[in-house]
Amino acid sequence: MSDDDYVYDEATGEWIPAAEAAAKAAAAVEVRDAVGNLLADGDSVVLVKDLKVKGAGQTLKVGTVIRSIRLTGDPQEIDCRFDGIKGLVLRAEFVRKR
Repeated sequence: MSDDDYVYDEATGEWIPAAEAAAKAAAAVEVRDAVGNLLADGDSVVLVKDLKVKGAGQTLKVGTVIRSIRLTGDPQEIDCRFDGIKGLVLRAEFVRKR
């Protein structure tokens, strides 16, 4: 993004520089795993509990590694992909950083 890019901030109702908006978004949400480690986009996590996946008819077992997570903006949810399951969203309380 260049210095000329601006985005609309819905919270304040003003146009702000894109770099400032990106900094606000990054600082706004802290996502922590089951033991308190700070999570970031691209991290790998390990499940700490067996989880039944609704709609997939599958159970993810303890110790399953999920690679390349994405933060959603919600401090308790992470978005990820796993073999055969699209749009998987996990609660941060059920994972630990690898």
